[in-house]
Amino acid sequence: MPRIVKKREAIKYCHQHDILKEYLEFYGSEVLSMLYTEFNIDEAKEVWQEEAVEKAREDFSMEIARKALAKGLTPEFIQEIIGLDLETIQGLSK
Repeated sequence: MPRIVKKREAIKYCHQHDILKEYLEFYGSEVLSMLYTEFNIDEAKEVWQEEAVEKAREDFSMEIARKALAKGLTPEFIQEIIGLDLETIQGLSK
């Protein structure tokens, strides 16, 4: 049996047995597409690194915004300097 058929059968089996049924109803074609795409560990590592760097930047910006709020700076001024959206900054003060 070809691998493609096995992948389709696996998704069909999960759907029929209520395994991730709602998820597969919504994302089934994406999942199947991902299964057909050849996995490349080097590309995956690069994506993971980029995501980690972005998360670290976001965490750092949030920490600076918290400290700036604690020092009495206005959310508008913090937004102008750091670039976070105003709602996020205002949510930090709660």
